[in-house]
Amino acid sequence: MQETISNPAIIHFLKEKYKGAGFVDSLKIKYRSLICPFISLIQMVQPGDKVGDIGCGSGQFLLLLSKFTKPSLLYGIEIADRLVNNANRLFSDQPAGGYSFSTYDGIVFPGKLGEMDLVFLIDVLHHVPEKNQAAFIGGIAKMLKPGARLVLKDINAASPLVYFNKLHDLIFAREIGHELKMAHAIQLLEENGLQIVQQDKRTMYVYPHYTIVAKK
Repeated sequence: MQETISNPAIIHFLKEKYKGAGFVDSLKIKYRSLICPFISLIQMVQPGDKVGDIGCGSGQFLLLLSKFTKPSLLYGIEIADRLVNNANRLFSDQPAGGYSFSTYDGIVFPGKLGEMDLVFLIDVLHHVPEKNQAAFIGGIAKMLKPGARLVLKDINAASPLVYFNKLHDLIFAREIGHELKMAHAIQLLEENGLQIVQQDKRTMYVYPHYTIVAKK
């Protein structure tokens, strides 16, 4: 029986997996699910989905999917070998064959991404240089198989609260993000042949999120 998804359940699970985590990781474990719409994102996974995560970090979101959903495969990509190694260690007690991680150069997407039924892009696009964002979305759209869904979750530049996220990134990522307005993100997806099937805006504390589900 699948465990009910809730913020306390997410935090408890991550605390168990990250015993002895450093200060920054501890903050993420305790608070990120409270300021990011993880629950609604997790609920988008259907039983048997092959799920990809672009910019998967150390694999925390995919680990949540392995706990709270029933995918047939989890696949994450990152530009840093260090993060891919972290993800593989995090999944070391998971059944072999149910997950894989690989590095990419941030431009050319691995062919395996084209096997996925559902692909997540969570708070990644605003880290892509502004001049490269259109090509980045175009590369993802080209790689998706017909019928696949892309979930784009990012920070809405149309809100004045976007500056709280810029401060957040300056502290934790040591860079200033290139957030898009939700309308602009939708335009990029549609220009690349994707159909918008769902969209949502919500503010969690001081973070103005948008989530767009697009289908090829």
